[in-house]
Amino acid sequence: MDEHDLINRISLLEYHQKLLLRLISNPSLSFDRLIIEKGISEKVVNQFLVKCDELSMKMTEQKAEGFVYFYPLFSEFLSSLPAGVEGKEVINACMNQNVFDPLMHEFKNYLNP
Repeated sequence: MDEHDLINRISLLEYHQKLLLRLISNPSLSFDRLIIEKGISEKVVNQFLVKCDELSMKMTEQKAEGFVYFYPLFSEFLSSLPAGVEGKEVINACMNQNVFDPLMHEFKNYLNP
C-alpha cells in the first residue's frame, strides 16, 4: 500500500467518523448509516448529492411544463449510483432522512414492489 492509498483511507475514516458522531446523537439518519455501511467516500457522496440536486431541478422544471412521467430521471438516478448500492435502499434511506424528499418520493413510484 502506497502513501496515496493511506491518505485516501484516512480521509475515508475521518469522513465516516464524522457521520458516526452524527448518528450517535440521531440514530435515525438512514442515509448516513448507508454511506458508512457501503464504505462510500465523501467525494462520491458529494457527486451523488450534486446529481440529485440537478435531477430535482429538472423534475421541478418538467412538472411546471406539465410532465407527469419521470422515469427518464429515475433511470439517470440509477446510473449515477455507486457500485454495490441498490436504488431501493438509497431511496428509502434518503426518504427516512428527508434528503431530496420530493425527488425520492417520486422515484419510489418506479421501484418494483
